[in-house]
Amino acid sequence: MGNLDDTPGSARERLLDAAEVLIYAGGIHATGVDAIVRQSGTARKSFYTHFESKDALVAAALERRDERWMKWFIDGTLRRGKSPRARLLAMFDVLREWFLSDDFHGCAFLNAAGEIASPDDPIRVVAREHKERLLEFVRTQCDEYIAAAGGDARRAARLSRQWLILIDGAIGVALVSGDADAALDARAAAGPLLDSASANTRSSNRRAST
Repeated sequence: MGNLDDTPGSARERLLDAAEVLIYAGGIHATGVDAIVRQSGTARKSFYTHFESKDALVAAALERRDERWMKWFIDGTLRRGKSPRARLLAMFDVLREWFLSDDFHGCAFLNAAGEIASPDDPIRVVAREHKERLLEFVRTQCDEYIAAAGGDARRAARLSRQWLILIDGAIGVALVSGDADAALDARAAAGPLLDSASANTRSSNRRAST
């Protein structure tokens, strides 16, 4: 054991790294504490020093992944589009880049939520909060897009919920089919959705003004 680096910060981060890699690839229930400790290269006592249970470790690993994934997704989206419409459509280009990576195993948060029955479980809470953060970012773009057409917050909220369904649908199809072009199919469906939302907004505004 003398070759193990068990300084507090290092051990905790390595346990989180190991948990994220193993659970994302194989699932929560299929991944035991022993495998996580072995993968991390830490002493088993480190696990009990830093985490009260495997679920606590999984929740912490997902929280860290949420921060990293959201930053990657937001930065990639903003970098690709100068207008709200361009940014909304660019989200699917960013997703396709992810789908093409060797370590793509679907959405870690949907995967985790599918394994945990209780909606109050900390793991489910982290998964739900991730989707809320993703929806919030999508909503900022939808707000700008609909506002440019003269629409209100309610119409933008509906569009953002539909957009999240397209995003998660593309992730699910890409995972099951192994086809990264699921992102392009979702993008193709998204364009007419934007056109329809904009046209309906303008039509409603014209009726209201007559």
